[in-house]
Amino acid sequence: PREEKGNQRKRNKRLAPRQRADQILRGAVRFFAEHGFSGQTRELANELGIAKGLLYRYFPSKEALIDRVYEEVFLRRWSPQWQAVLTDRKRPLLQRLKAFYVEYAKLPLEYEWGRIYLHAGLAGASINKRYIRIANERIFKPVMNEIRHEFGCRSIDAQEMSEPEQELMWSLHGSIFYIGMRKWVYHVKVPSDIDAAVEQLVEGFYANAKNVMRKAARD
Repeated sequence: PREEKGNQRKRNKRLAPRQRADQILRGAVRFFAEHGFSGQTRELANELGIAKGLLYRYFPSKEALIDRVYEEVFLRRWSPQWQAVLTDRKRPLLQRLKAFYVEYAKLPLEYEWGRIYLHAGLAGASINKRYIRIANERIFKPVMNEIRHEFGCRSIDAQEMSEPEQELMWSLHGSIFYIGMRKWVYHVKVPSDIDAAVEQLVEGFYANAKNVMRKAARD
C-alpha cells in the first residue's frame, strides 16, 4: 500500500497545471457529493493523494473550491437550448413544457447534482441560493409567462408572479427533484420510465395552472 501510494504521488507530480486543477475539481465534486460540505479539505487532499498545500495552490480557500464546484455541476450542465424550447410559440405549450422538463429532470437524477444540491441546502452553503436565483430567472418566470400567454393573462413583465403561481412552480420542481432524492438519498425504487413520469407531472401542472389562471381572472 505504501509503495502504491508513493507511485500515485509520483504520477501526480507529473501533471500539468491545467490537468492538476481538473483533477482536484473532479475529486472535489465526488467528495462533496459523498461527504457533504462539512468534509475538510485535508480529507479531500488525502483522497487525491496530494498535499493540502498543493490543493490550496490551485484553490486558495474552501469557498473558492465550492465556487468552482457550483460552476461545474450547476452552470456547465445547463443547456442554452432550453430557453428556446420553452419560448417557441410555434409549438403547443404543453408539448414545450414536456420537452423541457424531460431534459431538465435528468439533472437531479445525476448522483453528483442531486446530492450536492441536498448537502448544500443542509449546510447553508451559498450554492442553493445562487441556483434558485438562476432557476427563478431561467425557468420559473419564463414558464409562468408562457402559462399566462396561454390563458390570456398579463405578462410577467407587467405583473409579478403571485403566491399561487410560485407554489405551482415549486410543486412541479419539488416533485421532479424528489425522484432524485428517492434514488440517491433514500435508495428506494424510482419510476421505471422517468420520462413518462415527468410528463405526467407536467400534465398535472398544466391542469392546475389552468385553474389558477381562471381564478386569477375572476379575482
